[in-house]
Amino acid sequence: MAKKPKPREERSTQRRRPGQRDGQMRRRNCAFCRAKIEDVDYKDINMLRRFISERGKIRSRRITGACRRHQNQVSVAVKRAREMALLPYVGERQ
Repeated sequence: MAKKPKPREERSTQRRRPGQRDGQMRRRNCAFCRAKIEDVDYKDINMLRRFISERGKIRSRRITGACRRHQNQVSVAVKRAREMALLPYVGERQ
C-alpha cells in the first residue's frame, strides 16, 4: 500500500540549509583541481595544515571540499609528514 504524500503546509516546515533550493546544492570545487596540482607534496606544511583540525585529525572530504583523488593524496601526505615529524600527531593541549 503506497503512502499518501504530505500536505504542502507540512512539507514547507521541514528544515533546509540556507541558500539551498529544491534539488540544487552548491558544488565545491577541489582547490587542487582548480590550481591544476597533480600531486600533493608532504613537505608543504602550510597547505597540509588546512586539512587538519585543531586536535590533529585529518578533515573529511565533505568539510575540505577536495575531490576523492586529492583527498586520498592529502591523507597520505599528512601521514608521511607526521612520520617525518613535520606535523604533530595530536593538537596542542589547552
